[in-house]
Amino acid sequence: MTPALPVMSDETVTAIALAAARGDSDARERFVRALQLDVRRFVTYLARDAQAADDLTQDTFLRALASLHRFEGRSSARIWLLSIARRVVADSLRRTAVRPRIADVADWQGAAEYSQPTGLPGFDEGIAVMQLVGTLPADRREAFLLTQLLGLSYAEVASLTGCPVGTVRSRVSRARAFLTQCLADAAATPGSVGALVAA
Repeated sequence: MTPALPVMSDETVTAIALAAARGDSDARERFVRALQLDVRRFVTYLARDAQAADDLTQDTFLRALASLHRFEGRSSARIWLLSIARRVVADSLRRTAVRPRIADVADWQGAAEYSQPTGLPGFDEGIAVMQLVGTLPADRREAFLLTQLLGLSYAEVASLTGCPVGTVRSRVSRARAFLTQCLADAAATPGSVGALVAA
């Protein structure tokens, strides 16, 4: 397992991207390494398909590196890259919607669940929370994940999604309220975490 890289500031990542745009090959590698985890997390939750995350991440970087020479630093490189990731996921969802999915086993969902580690502390609760996040409307889920998982500011998410900052705040607030209420309800009912996981 490779050690986690320290989180770089937006200014540093943008400076690296600008150097890469000028042809610095070392900067291109540092740009990918600095943002790879953010992109992978974002596409995983946006697409709601962990199996496709590596391909979506790779597609995002392929598109970004192909157009990096046009990056001028008017927004942070992180926001620029996540906007590309958003389009990659949207394109992938459109392609997937028009072709059927084929599984090698009759119960592919069960096989995927059995292959996951269990018995870890907080495992069931983590699954329950992510299932609840998955039930959020797409716009609230995206705003919640970008701010709470990737740590982007409301202004950055507004720039990325093309909506006002107040709308982003409202979406995150409603997502939090929904998740908090669901978890409070689950805590008040014995055995309900298991029920949430099974739902």
